[in-house]
Amino acid sequence: MRFAFAGFDRWRVVFDTFVAAGWEPVALYTIPVDNQTEFNSEMVERAAKLRIPARLSRIDDDDLRWLASQGCDALVVSGYDWRIPDWRGHLRYAMNFHPSPLPEGRGPYPVMRAILDDRRAWGISCHRLDAEFDAGNVLAAETFPLDADEWHEALQLKLQMAAGRLASRVARDFERLWHDSRPQQHSSYWPKLEESERTLDFTRPVADAMRIVRALGQVECLAPLFGTKVHVRRAMAWQAAHDYPPGQIVHQYHRWIVVAAADGFVALLEWSPFSAAARLQMRG
Repeated sequence: MRFAFAGFDRWRVVFDTFVAAGWEPVALYTIPVDNQTEFNSEMVERAAKLRIPARLSRIDDDDLRWLASQGCDALVVSGYDWRIPDWRGHLRYAMNFHPSPLPEGRGPYPVMRAILDDRRAWGISCHRLDAEFDAGNVLAAETFPLDADEWHEALQLKLQMAAGRLASRVARDFERLWHDSRPQQHSSYWPKLEESERTLDFTRPVADAMRIVRALGQVECLAPLFGTKVHVRRAMAWQAAHDYPPGQIVHQYHRWIVVAAADGFVALLEWSPFSAAARLQMRG
């Protein structure tokens, strides 16, 4: 089976697994990344070694026609933000690996909300590519448990490992899974988090604050501090009785700041008035 891949380094395991299963790569399509939490350099290197084109551009009808001219059978998508045109007149198959147990958790990035909602299990699904995002028939899914104190980066790694297992099943039994794929019913759409959902509320228990810290991880949550909002990359918290008003700074050691919360204290250990992307630009 000849295939093109659309994605970036986080889902490199999907590409590698299809190649290992004997699928022949034709082209790579990737997206702009911040080189801070997201990367595409490894995928570009793989394309170079395999002597296939790597394109940092939105897939359009011309690309689909070109893929058809190269005898490409399938488009495999995993972590590609741009909408793909109708592929049916050009390719036999197109599928997407989505980081949720579909039909639950459609949307651009449901991973953080899974932690915010305190889920105890999560998963990744492979579905037919359809005109509506994340809505096509499901070929297969891989699920796994979540810890009570799950962190964003740990969940990302669990998803990558599950994606490898799922891609292996799909690549080796593709025709049957495609034929037997089932429509989604009773789906739920999870939009991107609002700023309020990403912001620590010191009037609430410390467990709520840490759930937000864990859900955002290195992407960074927000905290009200010094009359503005700062970006928080790392924090810790503990319960303790006190008489401080929530939100008051009660202790500071260099850049470590301890803030009173409803039932204890939240320590901001790594924070900045600038986002990670802005800091990267300033260094550049």
